[in-house]
Parts: sequence; structure tokens; C-alpha cells
Amino acid sequence: MNRRVFVTGGAHGIGRGIVEAFCQHGDFVAFCDIDECRGLETQKETGARFFHVDVTSQKDLEACMQQFVDERGDLDVVVNNVGVSTFCPITEVSVEEFDRVINTNLRPVFITSRFMARLRQSNGNTSYGRIVNLCSSRYQQSEAGTEGYSASKGGIYSLTHALSISLAPFRITVNAVAPGWIHVNEQEVLRQEDHDFHPSGRVGEPADIARMVLFLASPENDFINGQTITVDGGVTRKMIYPE
Repeated sequence: MNRRVFVTGGAHGIGRGIVEAFCQHGDFVAFCDIDECRGLETQKETGARFFHVDVTSQKDLEACMQQFVDERGDLDVVVNNVGVSTFCPITEVSVEEFDRVINTNLRPVFITSRFMARLRQSNGNTSYGRIVNLCSSRYQQSEAGTEGYSASKGGIYSLTHALSISLAPFRITVNAVAPGWIHVNEQEVLRQEDHDFHPSGRVGEPADIARMVLFLASPENDFINGQTITVDGGVTRKMIYPE
């Protein structure tokens, strides 16, 4: 099955891992990203279609999705991966920065999902559809100074189950994956204690998340709907006391 897959924020990190995974399955993949250099590199190395887009622009985001649909005829899977994080004391962070995080992380989930629903409404296709949103374990736990990021991920958690009901008539399931600590920064040096902190014995990799996204996007998994699945090596189930 050559699915038509669209991924936001697919140039690097978890997003690139997701793009690679779908490409390896023989799907037609397009992705958007604000990082043109990394986007072109990912396009060259994976064969996926790259759109240089800032997802905070509704017009540009919808335009690139429409272009992909025009090229491929329809859209089967949307993965809302794009996200930014700005950790700053609440006494110092600006309202504009809070808005930027919400508009980058949360708002595009609604835009892409509405686009897919309207597309199905117009073409009458109700055979198969999947939306997978990237949440975070921070939707249920926080550190100081993470208000914008935590709020955006909490919003994705709630929006996921709301969309699963609204998009049910179009046979589109909507689920989310909540990653824990995933090693995406090449400059980050991991210590043995970082791995040992996880009950699974290691820090996560983008491929760990990509495998779950592929699972949720499978045509056979239509009975999983409206769920947020945490992939964090067991950390959120670990009781932690001060030493």
C-alpha cells in the first residue's frame, strides 16, 4: 500500500525519523519544515517531498498540503510532529513568546486535521485515514518555566480525543504519541546515569517514536482511536524520591 503521508517538522530529530520510516515502507511522503538547509538534506537522503514552510502561517501550511494532494490525488496519513520549546522563568517570559509556542505546536494540529476532514468531505473517501499527533510526557508532568510548552502539549492531548470523535464519520482515526527523553541533539553527550534513569535501560531514539507512529498509522489498527500512548522507557511510571 503506497500511502500518501504528510509530516510537519520533518527535517530533523523525531520528525526526520518518522519521514525515514514511512519512506522505507514505500509510501509517498511529503514534509514541511522551517529549516530549509536540513529540509533539502532530508529530501535528498530519503526521497521525500520537502516544502519550506513556517507552520504558523495557515495559508502556507494549507497551500503545501493542497499541492501534495494535487500531485498524489489524496491524503491518507497526517503526522503532526512540529514543535518548539522555550523554557524560561514565568516572571521573564513574554506573552508573545507564549503565543509563539502555542501557534507552532498546537494550532497546526487543528489546521491540518481540518484540512483532511474537508478533503474527505469533498471527495467522499471514507476508506482509510490516520492522524497521529506528537504530544509529550509533559502533558501530565512539568518543570518550572515550561508553561508554553506544557500548555501546547496538554492542548494536543485534549485536541486528539476531540478530533477522534469529529473525524469518525470520515473513518479517520486520531491518536497521539507522547515521547519522553529522546536523543535528538548530536551535541548532547549522554552519561551512563542518563540511561540508567530509565527502567528500559537507555535514553530513547527517534526510531522508537517512528515505530509507534507506523503502528498507529496501520490500516489494521482502526480500533485504536482517541488515545495518547506514552513512549518514555517507563520513566513516568517510576516513583522518584529525593536522595
